[in-house]
Amino acid sequence: MSVNDGVTPSAHDRYLAQRHFGSLDGLRCLAILPVIWHHSTPRPLPGIWGKGPAGVDLFFCISGFLITTLLLREKARSGGLALGAFYARRAFRILPLYYAVLLGHVVFALSLPSDAPQRAHFFRTLPLYATFTANWFADFNVPHAILFSFAWSLCIEEQFYAFWPWIVRCLNARWALLAMCVLLLVDYAVEQSTLTGYAARIITSVAAPIGFGALLALLLIDRRTFDLLFRLCGRVWSAPLALAIVFWLLLRQAPIVAFQLSLAALVCSCVIAEDHGLAWLLRLRAIRYVGVISYGLYLLNSTAIGLVRRVFPAYAPAAGFVFLTALPVALSLAGLSHRCFEAPFMRWRERFQPR
Repeated sequence: MSVNDGVTPSAHDRYLAQRHFGSLDGLRCLAILPVIWHHSTPRPLPGIWGKGPAGVDLFFCISGFLITTLLLREKARSGGLALGAFYARRAFRILPLYYAVLLGHVVFALSLPSDAPQRAHFFRTLPLYATFTANWFADFNVPHAILFSFAWSLCIEEQFYAFWPWIVRCLNARWALLAMCVLLLVDYAVEQSTLTGYAARIITSVAAPIGFGALLALLLIDRRTFDLLFRLCGRVWSAPLALAIVFWLLLRQAPIVAFQLSLAALVCSCVIAEDHGLAWLLRLRAIRYVGVISYGLYLLNSTAIGLVRRVFPAYAPAAGFVFLTALPVALSLAGLSHRCFEAPFMRWRERFQPR
């Protein structure tokens, strides 16, 4: 009997035994393409065409779910968490390419005229990029283009890695769930208040989509809440419906919290059962490959877009042309990076995998 025919005693066991969620790479593909489109536009666009940054929220939700799931499973397996090994795995995955691309931006900034405002701003902000604190202390309210500005999301990711594993290590699943709920409520309260400045930036750096992804992992680890979510998200039609709701909320200019919760529902529908209604799409080889190299795409797509605009300056304002021309360039750069630069670090990373 298919797991989508109803909740069976083994549905939760099959979820817990699932070592690789086959649709997450496909979801990463759906997340990165809107981001590249957004970077290709010369200015904010109205309607659905201006919703490219929403792809970052999907990345956040996937990350919160996956990191929390891995931590919970390791803790259940061994009775604790080897946080040194966890941070080593994260470092080998994220830092080499990040600092390589940052170094490339240093070289590019040095090639700009000495009085260029982009150059001065970049070097003022460089220590913040290097320490993943740009989202706290950098001044992004400037009239000129900002080099390496996409690093704000990676800062949020690294800050999440800095504190959340310790909470999962010290608390059981129920208390960890409560702790994340409190963090999200404080974040929402500060965003609705008049508090500004560095304090507000630091408090609100817990991105809600990451929190919702973490909450999803905590809910799915428990059989009772898993069974409840399975009835809602474990059907063949659940994932297509969740994706349709995501687009509907984007078109309707719905409250951001509703949209972020719909992303969590989409992730839930794609991981709670492997034979969901979007599996045929998300597991296509090309779609999965784009998801596999999505980290490199995120870091290198701005380089590809900049090259296209320099080679074809007359078409620089044409978002469609820039996107379609830069996308294969970005795919090539990310593919080469994944195979030639990131692969050795990924092999070293395997040495720190929990047994």
